[in-house]
Amino acid sequence: MYLKKVDGPRAVTLPDGNVMTRADLPPRETRRWVASRKHAVVRGVVYGLISQSEALARYGLSKDEFNEWLSALSQHGEDALKATNLKIYRQP
Repeated sequence: MYLKKVDGPRAVTLPDGNVMTRADLPPRETRRWVASRKHAVVRGVVYGLISQSEALARYGLSKDEFNEWLSALSQHGEDALKATNLKIYRQP
Protein backbone atom coordinates (compact mmCIF):
# COMPACT_ATOMS: atom_id res chain seq x y z
CA MET A 1 0.00 0.00 0.00
CA TYR A 2 1.31 3.44 -0.94
CA LEU A 3 0.62 6.48 1.24
CA LYS A 4 1.14 9.91 -0.24
CA LYS A 5 3.63 12.03 1.70
CA VAL A 6 1.84 14.88 3.48
CA ASP A 7 3.05 17.56 5.84
CA GLY A 8 1.53 17.24 9.27
CA PRO A 9 -0.63 14.50 10.75
CA ARG A 10 -2.86 12.18 8.74
CA ALA A 11 -5.45 12.00 11.53
CA VAL A 12 -6.30 13.76 14.79
CA THR A 13 -8.48 12.73 17.71
CA LEU A 14 -11.20 15.25 18.54
CA PRO A 15 -12.25 16.02 22.14
CA ASP A 16 -15.40 13.87 21.75
CA GLY A 17 -13.21 10.85 20.91
CA ASN A 18 -13.91 10.76 17.17
CA VAL A 19 -10.99 10.57 14.77
CA MET A 20 -10.81 13.11 11.93
CA THR A 21 -8.65 12.33 8.90
CA ARG A 22 -7.73 14.30 5.79
CA ALA A 23 -10.38 12.23 3.97
CA ASP A 24 -13.02 13.94 6.16
CA LEU A 25 -12.11 17.34 4.72
CA PRO A 26 -14.11 18.66 1.74
CA PRO A 27 -12.60 18.20 -1.74
CA ARG A 28 -10.27 20.92 -3.05
CA GLU A 29 -12.72 21.88 -5.80
CA THR A 30 -15.54 22.70 -3.35
CA ARG A 31 -17.46 25.80 -4.43
CA ARG A 32 -20.76 25.31 -2.60
CA TRP A 33 -20.12 25.83 1.09
CA VAL A 34 -22.75 24.24 3.32
CA ALA A 35 -22.47 24.41 7.11
CA SER A 36 -21.07 20.88 7.50
CA ARG A 37 -18.20 21.57 5.07
CA LYS A 38 -17.36 24.85 6.77
CA HIS A 39 -17.42 23.08 10.11
CA ALA A 40 -15.07 20.34 8.84
CA VAL A 41 -12.52 22.89 7.61
CA VAL A 42 -12.61 24.88 10.86
CA ARG A 43 -12.27 21.70 12.96
CA GLY A 44 -9.37 20.56 10.79
CA VAL A 45 -7.51 23.80 11.44
CA VAL A 46 -8.38 24.13 15.13
CA TYR A 47 -7.30 20.58 15.98
CA GLY A 48 -4.13 20.69 13.89
CA LEU A 49 -5.02 18.44 10.97
CA ILE A 50 -4.09 21.19 8.50
CA SER A 51 -2.63 24.64 8.99
CA GLN A 52 -4.71 27.76 8.45
CA SER A 53 -2.52 28.87 5.56
CA GLU A 54 -2.91 25.44 3.92
CA ALA A 55 -6.71 25.63 4.31
CA LEU A 56 -6.84 29.14 2.84
CA ALA A 57 -4.76 28.12 -0.17
CA ARG A 58 -6.50 24.76 -0.64
CA TYR A 59 -10.02 26.19 -0.68
CA GLY A 60 -9.36 29.69 -2.02
CA LEU A 61 -10.64 31.37 1.14
CA SER A 62 -9.73 34.77 2.48
CA LYS A 63 -8.42 35.14 6.01
CA ASP A 64 -11.46 37.25 6.93
CA GLU A 65 -13.90 34.65 5.62
CA PHE A 66 -12.22 31.88 7.60
CA ASN A 67 -12.14 34.04 10.74
CA GLU A 68 -15.88 34.74 10.35
CA TRP A 69 -16.56 30.99 10.19
CA LEU A 70 -14.39 30.42 13.26
CA SER A 71 -16.08 33.22 15.20
CA ALA A 72 -19.61 32.12 14.28
CA LEU A 73 -18.86 28.52 15.19
CA SER A 74 -17.28 29.36 18.54
CA GLN A 75 -20.03 31.79 19.57
CA HIS A 76 -23.18 30.09 18.24
CA GLY A 77 -22.38 26.59 17.00
CA GLU A 78 -22.77 24.96 13.60
CA ASP A 79 -26.19 26.54 12.93
CA ALA A 80 -24.51 29.96 12.66
CA LEU A 81 -22.63 28.71 9.58
CA LYS A 82 -25.86 28.22 7.61
CA ALA A 83 -26.45 30.93 5.00
CA THR A 84 -30.17 31.00 5.84
CA ASN A 85 -29.42 31.86 9.48
CA LEU A 86 -26.97 34.66 8.72
CA LYS A 87 -29.35 37.45 9.81
CA ILE A 88 -30.04 35.78 13.16
CA TYR A 89 -26.39 35.46 14.20
CA ARG A 90 -24.92 38.56 12.54
CA GLN A 91 -23.69 41.25 14.92
CA PRO A 92 -25.51 44.65 14.59
